[in-house]
Amino acid sequence: MFGKVAADILGLSDVGSVIKPDNYDKVDADDYVMHEDNEKIYFLIKSKSDEYCFTNNALIHLDGTSATSKKRMLHRYSYVNNKISEVKLETAGTVDLDVEIKFKIGSQPFSIDVHKKHLEEVKDLYKALIKISEISRENETSLQYAKQSLEVASSTLGRVTSSDNNLVVQFKMLNQAAFQWLEDSKKQYSIKDFGYIFEKYINN
Repeated sequence: MFGKVAADILGLSDVGSVIKPDNYDKVDADDYVMHEDNEKIYFLIKSKSDEYCFTNNALIHLDGTSATSKKRMLHRYSYVNNKISEVKLETAGTVDLDVEIKFKIGSQPFSIDVHKKHLEEVKDLYKALIKISEISRENETSLQYAKQSLEVASSTLGRVTSSDNNLVVQFKMLNQAAFQWLEDSKKQYSIKDFGYIFEKYINN
């Protein structure tokens, strides 16, 4: 019953609508946002059957047959473990009623139809996803460089001769240094929270 009322209030059809922040509490996806961990909704698209909720940490996709159905499949794709790529925006033609934003998150492709009256908002989402994709790609390259740098340093140190008495101590120190290097590099180049990107590009 609530699903039908919410659908009527939000004016939903099979083509998605961009939901305003004032109405986030009327959608099911809000129940699965980790507000306790300061997760926040930045963009939300809803149709009769699906909800696409973009937070600072993840894409939450509620997949259902209709807004009135009690059976929903919840998918959560964290940005840190599922890189965004292949972001595209297809604008509407003269007779088209919808625009389409396409992207991959991890290995999962998405193609979301949105009513063309929301084109300006979808452009903002497109910019944010493009930027997140670029940052993730650059950070992945930087992390690989950090790992290669560590391998070169380890190989060089491995050729240094030492007395048997110092081998255990040096191995322990090298192992601790290598672990810390990788830990620091991962923290630097594996971004979990992209709220600052959404705040820069989303203007709803």
